[in-house]
Amino acid sequence: MKEAAKLGQMLEAYEVPAILVTSDYEIIATNKNYEDKFGSIDIASKPHCYQVSHGYNRPCDQAGEDCPLRAARESQQKESVLHIHQTPNGREHVDVEMIPILDQEKNLSFFVELLKPVPLASGTSDKQKFIGNSPAFEKLIKSATRVAKSDANVLLLGESGTGKELVSHMIHLASERCESPMVTLECAGLSETLVESELFGHKKGAFTDAHTDKIGLVEHANGGTLFLDEIGDISLETQVKLLRLIESKTFRRVGGTKVRSSDFRLICATHRDLKQMIKRGEFRLDLYYRINVFPIAVPSLTERRTDIPALAKHMISTLSEDHHITEGGIKLLQQQSFEGNIRELRNLIQRAIILCDTNVIDKNTIQEALLLEKNTSDKNIKKVSAKTTTLKQLETSYLLDLIDLHEGDKQKVADQAGISLRTLYRKLDNL
Repeated sequence: MKEAAKLGQMLEAYEVPAILVTSDYEIIATNKNYEDKFGSIDIASKPHCYQVSHGYNRPCDQAGEDCPLRAARESQQKESVLHIHQTPNGREHVDVEMIPILDQEKNLSFFVELLKPVPLASGTSDKQKFIGNSPAFEKLIKSATRVAKSDANVLLLGESGTGKELVSHMIHLASERCESPMVTLECAGLSETLVESELFGHKKGAFTDAHTDKIGLVEHANGGTLFLDEIGDISLETQVKLLRLIESKTFRRVGGTKVRSSDFRLICATHRDLKQMIKRGEFRLDLYYRINVFPIAVPSLTERRTDIPALAKHMISTLSEDHHITEGGIKLLQQQSFEGNIRELRNLIQRAIILCDTNVIDKNTIQEALLLEKNTSDKNIKKVSAKTTTLKQLETSYLLDLIDLHEGDKQKVADQAGISLRTLYRKLDNL
């Protein structure tokens, strides 16, 4: 066991949480980083890694998960896997690396397990930004943590509201550039001159409003990450300059002649179909291949419906300390299409909290929040059709909406409509 003691001391050289494990899954040593992050382990009780990390009574691969120890034992090389661990902060996504240690006869003796909590998907609830465990979500986290270890350009593809900017932050925080700045440019809606000024900076007098010299985001991103959101919105002329920047990492400020350089990692995002834009001549093919080194599809909320309960509860906890949601409310949320994805879900949750008379958000509250949005979004349509729609038809539509909202409770419908129950029945008989 002298060798094990020496290896246990060696764990302190790792800057991340680390444990020493035998081929029988027994944890025999931890480093201080592990104790600070996950708490101390009673080594004398001969704990197994699958018990401590997951609460299992058998190895991960026998419980339906990938086991990095078994993989490393078979390959005799370092193996990695993304796991969800039980920690003092709750369930956390952890990037696990298992390193086999061979003795002088090339026999496996121990394994060093490095545990790196995934940024924004780990920690206490107030620090977690990424919530979920659906297959689509797990695939996204795996792709993001894998590419973070490299310096490759990343292209994030997905619908609006899916959290592409949050994914870019995760990649940055999990990379070796995490100590340097990450700067973001939202390209949508910006003129060509403004995009170039924001990116490259400008010299005083370069254009009408250039009253002083300005350092651009490319310079600010030196050593860190540059995130260009909605890159599909930039002009063809700016695309040429961006291509030159990517290829040479050099640029000139608008109105300047001095060639400057910047060392940055590039992440781009768009909800547009860039391949179709290329066919229409709206996006350069050579730029597409420069930014699309490692594409990541960010799933829509429809693709991860099983994450909606956890997402909703997390959003409620961040917006209110007192409110909670019923199972009926959760089920109704899972039935919605959420074309606006995470952003739309958050808006709906916030609306429900405002409409809620108590601290319980139930199915009726969710229905009321949905109906409020529907009535607002249909406002212009109703204005257009008002000339051809009778008062009787509008009243019928209103009463039917109230019946849906209150699940057929006629007394509640009558109260909200401001009529007697008898009058309501008379109106319904005449439908």
